[in-house]
Amino acid sequence: MTAVISTKGVCRYFGDDDDTLVKAVDNVSIEIERGEFTALVGPSGSGKTTLLHLLGGLDNPTAGSVELSGTNIAEMSGAALSDFRRDHIGFIFQSYNLIPVFSAEENIEYIMLLQGVEAAQRKRRVAEMLEQVGLKGLEDRRPNKLSGGQQQRVAIARAMVSHPEIILADEPTANLDSKTGIALLDLMKELNEKHNMTFVFSTHDEKIMARASRLIHMQDGLIEFDERK
Repeated sequence: MTAVISTKGVCRYFGDDDDTLVKAVDNVSIEIERGEFTALVGPSGSGKTTLLHLLGGLDNPTAGSVELSGTNIAEMSGAALSDFRRDHIGFIFQSYNLIPVFSAEENIEYIMLLQGVEAAQRKRRVAEMLEQVGLKGLEDRRPNKLSGGQQQRVAIARAMVSHPEIILADEPTANLDSKTGIALLDLMKELNEKHNMTFVFSTHDEKIMARASRLIHMQDGLIEFDERK
């Protein structure tokens, strides 16, 4: 299998001296292969969310490398990093992070608009994604007219519509009731299997762990063990 993203000796430290130094991620080396449905798991403070942010270029490592398809994003910054994230990584957050004045359709389309995808292709892809995530007929609704589960479906569609190399999801079920969370996880798993899309979750949710094909257990910034099912 092909590694989509890999880290080598990646560290993220906070604090200026020995008394205040926190090793949130400490010398972590992993490879995520194409099509994996991986969960970073562990207690609060274990480093899983920090590692997810490093994988997505949302934070810069103190040391080490983070390579996405051969590009070391740890060495990038500013507009170059922002453009690279836009074109290669999809994000799903627990707070949805939708643009409130945009409709569901416009939220999904927005990334492709920034990428310069031509209008007819944008329209076709958005329509396909709305149908796949079960929101056909709700394309004109703004986020405040959608339920939490529907908003997260928009976020999933937005993350996938530009065909990114990897999708990173930070506690995507945290604000959802159990039934809605299960439905969305089953949807993501189905999309993962159908399109061979690569997902990495940071989570406490046992429902995600049960569906993951790989669990990376973290404790005190370190990988305790890494298991493929």
